[in-house]
Amino acid sequence: MMDWIQDLPLLPAVAFLYVVIWCRAGATYLVGRGARKAANRGRVAAFLGSPGVVRATALINRWGAPVVALSFLTVGFQTAANAAAGLTGMPAKRYLPALAIGGLAWAFIYATVGLVAFMAWFELFLVSPWGAVAVLALVVVLIAVLLRHKRRTGGIHAAASTVESARGSAQPLASSAVVDAAASEPPATDR
Repeated sequence: MMDWIQDLPLLPAVAFLYVVIWCRAGATYLVGRGARKAANRGRVAAFLGSPGVVRATALINRWGAPVVALSFLTVGFQTAANAAAGLTGMPAKRYLPALAIGGLAWAFIYATVGLVAFMAWFELFLVSPWGAVAVLALVVVLIAVLLRHKRRTGGIHAAASTVESARGSAQPLASSAVVDAAASEPPATDR
């Protein structure tokens, strides 16, 4: 398919794929925007202006950018998410950052292990669809567990800095406690 990209050095491969995803996803978004403008006549315009559609469009426009960004980590849903962003009229100021972040992730993954991993997963899917779904679910659970652990502990660097700060600040904390205790006692008065 695109084996020649794997022969490129990493940075040119990522750059090439990044341009590809900007063109492909951006064009899909623009087609969706054009379809919305073309459909914004007659009965379709009345439907698009109905309260339910207006609320749904506002919701997607507000919270849809993360969905667009994460769609680049999927196969198949990516095109639908970009088209939906255009069809709902998601403003470019929300869409473009999502495209920039998601597209860069897509380009990096596909330039490194993405194509090989996807082809291996697809071959597994052809042999055993349930096995492929189980592998995908295992990867998702593993990522979720790692992210949760990182969020709870603050990661390796936070743990190391906590240990360092505990070592370095143990003495000043003890001496400041003595000073604070002495300062809080009322002065002795002679009668």
